[in-house]
Amino acid sequence: MTSVTVLGLGPMGHALATAFTVADHPTTVWNRTPGKENGLDATIAGTAAEAITASSLILVCVRDYSVAQSILDTDALKGRTLVNVSGGSPRQARAMATWAAEHGIGYLDGVIVATTEAIGGPEAALFYSGPTDVYETHRSTLAALGENANYLGQDPGRAAAFDASLQDMLWTSMSGVIHMFTLAKAENIAATDIAGHAKAMLGFFPDMIDQLAGQVGTGRFPGDGGTLTSTAATMDHILDAIRAQGLDNGVLSAARADVQRAIDAGHGSDGFGRLAAL
Repeated sequence: MTSVTVLGLGPMGHALATAFTVADHPTTVWNRTPGKENGLDATIAGTAAEAITASSLILVCVRDYSVAQSILDTDALKGRTLVNVSGGSPRQARAMATWAAEHGIGYLDGVIVATTEAIGGPEAALFYSGPTDVYETHRSTLAALGENANYLGQDPGRAAAFDASLQDMLWTSMSGVIHMFTLAKAENIAATDIAGHAKAMLGFFPDMIDQLAGQVGTGRFPGDGGTLTSTAATMDHILDAIRAQGLDNGVLSAARADVQRAIDAGHGSDGFGRLAAL
């Protein structure tokens, strides 16, 4: 079995190390603060360099890319493979891949889309990007972390780009949920009274995502399901309600401005997907 090292034993790093040990991979761990290795059937290294030299495959799971590079020993890593699952941007991922290549280090950038409890099981989704041969060499070992592994291509920033795009949707949407509750409260509607209706509305989202993806992919934006002109009118009604309560309207006003730019450019009869092509 391939030997593995995990650098960083926060909750996620601890879960990664656990998954490798459960899959019978000889595992070495290291953390800057001692004591977090409790409960792990792993070898505890005294230094990061010692942990790195113990294995051919090294995973680093810390706060971000800058912390990762601060603990990595380039001499120890040379000739080995580093998988970075610390959070960061596509730009940072590409810069780290360049750094790794300059030091003779195999490199994959990874993103974990799962809770710590899901690691090692079928619900743990993981994204990887980087050289195909490096991924193929270690694919069976990385499978210990979860069955839903997605190799996204040789661009080392692609996994982080997927993550940033998906997180963009998530947090923009969550902001909308909070704003919904705020407006509802101002109109004397309890959050628990409207929550079920909000979930029912979200039931349409998967089909809407498919529809918009098809429009963006083909560059055709039919307004059969609703034009930008009609969308603008609906947004104006909502903005009136928000402003009447003295609430912040920045997010929806920005979206309304995007719609207006498309209308002013002559696309008022197009569907909402047109906004992705402006």
